[in-house]
Amino acid sequence: MKEIVCVLCCFLSLFMVSQTEQYTIQNIDINNDKPHFGLSVNQKNDVLFTSYLLNKNGKTKTFLDTGILIPYTGIKDSSGNIINVQELQIDKKEDIFHITSAIYSADKKQLYVTTNYINRKNKPKGDFKETNFHIEVAEYKDGVGWTNFQVLPFCEPRYSYAHPMISPDGKTMYFTANIRGGKETTKGPSDIFKVDILGNNTFSKPKNLGSKVNSYSGEIFPFISHDNTLYFSSNRPNGSGGYDIYKCITNSKGVFEKAIKMPEPINSNKDDISFIINEENTSGYFSSKRSEGKGEDDIYYFIKN
Repeated sequence: MKEIVCVLCCFLSLFMVSQTEQYTIQNIDINNDKPHFGLSVNQKNDVLFTSYLLNKNGKTKTFLDTGILIPYTGIKDSSGNIINVQELQIDKKEDIFHITSAIYSADKKQLYVTTNYINRKNKPKGDFKETNFHIEVAEYKDGVGWTNFQVLPFCEPRYSYAHPMISPDGKTMYFTANIRGGKETTKGPSDIFKVDILGNNTFSKPKNLGSKVNSYSGEIFPFISHDNTLYFSSNRPNGSGGYDIYKCITNSKGVFEKAIKMPEPINSNKDDISFIINEENTSGYFSSKRSEGKGEDDIYYFIKN
């Protein structure tokens, strides 16, 4: 009997090891000494990411001694590198300043960005912090670029809202916020919320994703995959170091299960953020400050083995 139990335990151990997700990662060519993060890729392999605004000499433009962040666009090639990189075209008449993340809508007719009110003309009334982030939406006009930026109606100036990500069916927006009060209150510095996209720039009220997802630490950069798995970063206890990437699988009732930390080499002992994965769940990108990188936050391409 002992021999049978021993054999069974060995078999289960081997089975569990075989089920462990394994990944191959590569530091892509566009990385340098500057940060690259806030990733999104659509079905046509159009890539958006965030980095510093540069002058004609390739030096970082600053405001109040801080680098100005803007979105860049590129194309994902067959090897996972991002090519044809250029600044995302934004209407020169817009005074939008310091964009920390950007995504296209499912039909690419709208652009959602994370920004703040620093150096802006149209600011909300009342007492608020200019550095608080909020989400804006824009439309594209040929020859002009992305224009007519509007603050999403659920964004209250006294709170911060950031890192929007839209579900593959275009019906739900996930984002980070620090909303306080009521049953939807934020547990830590920032939680992940969602709203239903109702059309004509209308949305449901923000709903906190709850304790299976959020913690008393910070949660940032949500991403929802085609199989409805939620990926995000958190600096909660018992991680590998800094911000780590977690995932929550959706159960048969459509509810997120308890967050699971992603394995190495996706996570490291430094900040790991902005995880995205393709429709087939076979490859994707994330950003990391790991010590073997080239700069502040490097973009890594991964293949799931």
